[in-house]
Amino acid sequence: MQELRLVLALLLPVAVYQSPLPTDCSEVYRAGSGLDGVYTVYPAGPTSPVQVHCDMSRDDIDESAEKWTVIQRRQDGTVNFFMKWDHYKAGFGSAAGEYWLGLETMHLLTQAKSYELRVDMEDFEGHKVYAHYASFSVGPETDGYRLGLGKFLKGAAGDSLGYHNGHKFSTIDKDQDNHAGNCARLAFGAFWYDSCFGANPNGVYMWGPSAPAAGVQWRAFKGLDYSLKTMIMKIRPVAS
Repeated sequence: MQELRLVLALLLPVAVYQSPLPTDCSEVYRAGSGLDGVYTVYPAGPTSPVQVHCDMSRDDIDESAEKWTVIQRRQDGTVNFFMKWDHYKAGFGSAAGEYWLGLETMHLLTQAKSYELRVDMEDFEGHKVYAHYASFSVGPETDGYRLGLGKFLKGAAGDSLGYHNGHKFSTIDKDQDNHAGNCARLAFGAFWYDSCFGANPNGVYMWGPSAPAAGVQWRAFKGLDYSLKTMIMKIRPVAS
């Protein structure tokens, strides 16, 4: 009995102080890491490690607001985004640079919590704007990873994503849009296309002026004949 008490005494501190694995950047922040950078999160438990870039910056109004998990980033054209379904499902690129988090990871995150979305962007003249949406979710693969998007809240970028709400994800090898052709092929990218797009975050990186269906575009900001310098999609839990 005395030996059993000793074993329990040794194990108890581990059980008490072992913190759960973070599922997103807000949980990373609450665990004590307050710097922007790359962290490992676990959307589906210990067997699902994923590297993400965390934006730990203060909210404009509420400093106690949840922190942002970056799900997509374009910034220099170093990563090819003209990829097939399996790549978009699993994710690709580097969390330290350009990357796509992965549809399955996005689904796991957004089925567990309610999230909001912010899209930051900049043109090559140095103008920075954003679009903020009340909610963001990605459905299961069996339903085509369908996009669930809340209302446009604010941002000088304007609303170019609302057009995509409720649509399945399309790639060059999996056409799920409403166009007679394949929007992913026409737009040289992959996204929640309708027929075809108001926003094309995963288009070809073209350093400014571009063909109407090609670049990293946001219609309400620079139109569809301009490819942006940066575009970053990030989510955070909705404050309860």
